[in-house]
Amino acid sequence: MSVSELAVETRGLTKRFGHHEAVSDLDLDVPSGSVFGFLGPNGSGKTTTIRMLLALAAPSAGTITMFGSEMPRRSASVLPRVGALVEGPGFYPFLSGSANLTRFDAAEPGTSSRTRKARVAEALARVGLSAAARKKVGSYSLGMKQRLGIAVALLSPRDLIVLDEPTNGLDPQGTREVRALIRGLNADGTTVLVSSHLLAEIEQLCTHAAIMRTGRLVAQGGLDELRGGSASFELLTPDTREALEVLARVGLEASTSEPAPGSDLPRIDATLPKGMLPEELVTELVAADVRVRGVAVRRPSLEERFVELTGEGFDVER
Repeated sequence: MSVSELAVETRGLTKRFGHHEAVSDLDLDVPSGSVFGFLGPNGSGKTTTIRMLLALAAPSAGTITMFGSEMPRRSASVLPRVGALVEGPGFYPFLSGSANLTRFDAAEPGTSSRTRKARVAEALARVGLSAAARKKVGSYSLGMKQRLGIAVALLSPRDLIVLDEPTNGLDPQGTREVRALIRGLNADGTTVLVSSHLLAEIEQLCTHAAIMRTGRLVAQGGLDELRGGSASFELLTPDTREALEVLARVGLEASTSEPAPGSDLPRIDATLPKGMLPEELVTELVAADVRVRGVAVRRPSLEERFVELTGEGFDVER
């Protein structure tokens, strides 16, 4: 992938604290236009990496390129294109959401006071908080506060939004709100980098991901590429013999298992080769007059891939 296609690229990025390497030799590629999941247990080096990307911490070694420009040397021209929510901004609980955003906007270099009110209103609208603009932030739910934090990052037009654990501590409703907001930002053309330790959240939200463990990159790529492996195809039919013949004819090895509780039909299991769509296989079965009572397709999860790569569950040492 060329540099022009990458919003963020690091090569050999390393951060040491004394004798401890918090991030070791990291080569990260964040495609432009992606929702990129930066995944790893707490303590795996995600936040340290993000702080280096945002010029909040100096690398011990390696290089960072954002939008084709070297960082931190070009940070003055690059960082205005980047919005970030890292460890949550501090809001004044006795001020309204609008008043809090006004203070953040006033503190940003180069902003015009004449258009400040419009910028604040637009940022609140983008995160769905227009109706709560005049309410005190102390009365906001945690999900609303997270959305207000993202609004801070949106006060100016951004090409990249960096969110560190944006759903941490949220209830299911708050999580859905933030997830919908991230998808909306990406649909508008913004690259979004989401740091999280929640595998299931990344799997629902992201187009690409990288997995960190103890400061090192374990794997990265598109979600399908990261999951690896082949999908399993499970079939329920009263026509077992005919179904097995069809599967053999299209080149699939299949096996049967005992009926599930409450069912009188054995299950037929096969592995879908790469590139074969399950609907194509169902079409073949129906064309051969196989009565299809049920079909299930199961693909490897990110968690299974992580265990395969590391030999451990996701909740490793911190």
